[in-house]
Amino acid sequence: MTKVVYKNYQHALTLMFAIHEINKNPTLLPNITLGLHIYDNQFYARITYATILDLLFTQQRNVPNYKCDRGKDVLSVIGGLSLDASIQMATILSIYKIPQLTYGAFETTFSGKSEFASLYHVAPKVSTHQTGIVRLLLHFRWTWIGVIVSKDDGGESFLQILMPLLMQNNICVVFRERIEIIGNAQLGSHAENMKKFPEIFLSADVNVTVISGDFQSLLALTIVLGIHEFVAMSYVGRVWITSPQWDFTNSISALGFCRKTFHGTLSFLAHTNEVPEFRNFLQNLKLDKTLEHFLCFFWISVFQCCFNESHFTGCEKCTGEEKLEHLPRNHFEMEMTGQSYMIYNVVYAVAHALHAMYLSRPRRLPEKSKSEHMNVQSWQVHSFLKNIHFNNGAGHEVLFENEALSTGYDIINWVTFSNQSFLKVRVGKISSSQEFTIDEKAIVWNGRFKEMLPHSKCVESCNFGHSRTVKKDQPVCCYDCTPCPEDMISNKTDADDCIKCPEDQYPNRNKDQCIPKVITFLSYQEPLGIVLAFLAIFFVVITSVTIQIFVKNWDTPIVKANNRTLTCVLLMSILLCYLSSLLLIGKPGKVSCLLHQSAFGIIFSVAVSCLFAKTITVVLAFIATQPGNAMRKWLRRNISHSIVLSGSLIQVGLCLAWLSTSPPFPDVDMHSKAGQIVVKCNEGSVTMFYSVLGYMGFLATIGFAIAFPARKLPDTFNEAKFITFSLLIFCSVWISFIPAYLSTKGKNTVAVEVFAILASNTGILACIFLPKCYIIVLRSDLNSRKLLREKKNY
Repeated sequence: MTKVVYKNYQHALTLMFAIHEINKNPTLLPNITLGLHIYDNQFYARITYATILDLLFTQQRNVPNYKCDRGKDVLSVIGGLSLDASIQMATILSIYKIPQLTYGAFETTFSGKSEFASLYHVAPKVSTHQTGIVRLLLHFRWTWIGVIVSKDDGGESFLQILMPLLMQNNICVVFRERIEIIGNAQLGSHAENMKKFPEIFLSADVNVTVISGDFQSLLALTIVLGIHEFVAMSYVGRVWITSPQWDFTNSISALGFCRKTFHGTLSFLAHTNEVPEFRNFLQNLKLDKTLEHFLCFFWISVFQCCFNESHFTGCEKCTGEEKLEHLPRNHFEMEMTGQSYMIYNVVYAVAHALHAMYLSRPRRLPEKSKSEHMNVQSWQVHSFLKNIHFNNGAGHEVLFENEALSTGYDIINWVTFSNQSFLKVRVGKISSSQEFTIDEKAIVWNGRFKEMLPHSKCVESCNFGHSRTVKKDQPVCCYDCTPCPEDMISNKTDADDCIKCPEDQYPNRNKDQCIPKVITFLSYQEPLGIVLAFLAIFFVVITSVTIQIFVKNWDTPIVKANNRTLTCVLLMSILLCYLSSLLLIGKPGKVSCLLHQSAFGIIFSVAVSCLFAKTITVVLAFIATQPGNAMRKWLRRNISHSIVLSGSLIQVGLCLAWLSTSPPFPDVDMHSKAGQIVVKCNEGSVTMFYSVLGYMGFLATIGFAIAFPARKLPDTFNEAKFITFSLLIFCSVWISFIPAYLSTKGKNTVAVEVFAILASNTGILACIFLPKCYIIVLRSDLNSRKLLREKKNY
């Protein structure tokens, strides 16, 4: 017995409704009445050829390539729900250049080719549907799926478009099955062969399966799944994502089961708008003689009655009170379905194309004879169907662009009930411009899933702060989760790679967010800056007191004994060194960066040159005491002043060269300290920076080399031993400074430099002047000429 797909009768009734509306419309094709022929290929592509020939040749004399008794009123053909049927129809219709408008939701590459020049695919693009599938999978993070398609050209076309999209988005297809299309006679045997088919699903541990096919191609699958619904309850309940061609509720009406299996299914159906008059049309449908033959079998099946008792024995005659609205929804829907809505729009497209064609003709004929003498040929309609824009009977805007309907798909959630009724809930959409929306709160999932959202993944998702690492010899969906490196984050689930934060930001503890770095420098408000500034000011005060002591005792022997001028210059340079360290504390600026490095280098060079000159003075003074020694004349020439001046000028030259070529400048360091932007002075030329330090080290080394042997020379106030200790401290501090400076980061490098200045400066101050101040203040008895003479005689 032939299976009856009750709901498909709505397609034909929609065609009749659209023709009825157009014929009543006085502004669309006025004074012209459209007619129609309805044919059924009974789901067999082989019957399609005979059906088309019956349409073209009115007296059943089907002679291809001849116009024997050919009807003259066939201006277009609407049909071809499957790809095979569309191609077979186009094979004949293209010969006669009759426009064929197919509304099946499949992608065809035949439109526009010379052998199928009359074929118009006026459904929404299936590529939009497949993009919607991928967007839906990505939205719910379903990356471990199965795919079932019909074993025909439509199924292969579906796979050719879908599979690359899945691969590009790292979605793994665990199994890919093709269902062979079968006839009714083969249904039982084929279903028997497919009894092991559900084992694929059970073994694959897949919760989401994409299905593409129509009622006939998936009939055997429906039967097998229905059988296993009762014998294997563990299988009942998956997330099915179905194509627009397949309405699984047809299987419920035809076979009576699969309710639990497909509860919660998500379908992509062509976008529809409500057509209010359609329900009234169905409610007021009258069974006249023109409809009896067409609806006879349908009426017998759903209402258990017939129009003429002589046709079927034992069949009660229909009363005429039967109403389509009383039928359950799995038999017939009063709302226009997606496929019916496409038929509705296609009929209006043909009508508007004919209307445009009539308007383009010269108006020379009387209005009453217009329809009789137009002599319209079917091939003339093509140019008006290419791109057409109109409003249908419900007032909805319809646009055909490049032989495709410029609209998208609605995402429908199917909710089934125990009485074989169902509810279609619109939960999202994918537009023709690829705009995707979904309301997951409105979705009812299959009862098998205890959690709110089903999962279908090979492994658990990688959380924020981790990235995916694909396992060797494993599918891309099976991966390990690797924590992000120290300076990188990932702020989404299953991130392919971690991303670097901008330079002015750094990762938080969880490595899932970049937060702004704190601007930092050695400031006067923090403890370290306060301590260093206090020490610098304290030693400035000590140095000032020392200067005052020496000025008050300017004419005492201990002050006069070691060149008062050099002593005064040395004290002033020590005072300025302490003050120069304050330039390093606080936010670096252009002026402070230029001053503190050059000032520090020049002032320290003056101090070391003074120590070097004092040492030379001590040595020359000892040698000059010997009778007849020629060195006495060098003491009279103030050689010490020359040493200080020449030693300082060389450093001044180095600093000027530094400032003129690559001077220091304010800079920021964003990488040395995590979470901080360190404002510092960039040395500009590192070579010049270390040249300045190296020159100071050279002076100190030469001074130490001379002072060390001179420390034991007999003299009352011999400074050589104090100079030796001070230069030893100075060299030790600055030799230690270099590795400490290179190893520290951030504002600590500035603190190291300030500490080195304070330490080396204090070493000179303490070693040279502390003993003298002790004598001047506490042991004034030792600060006398008498003691000086006694020591010399001794």
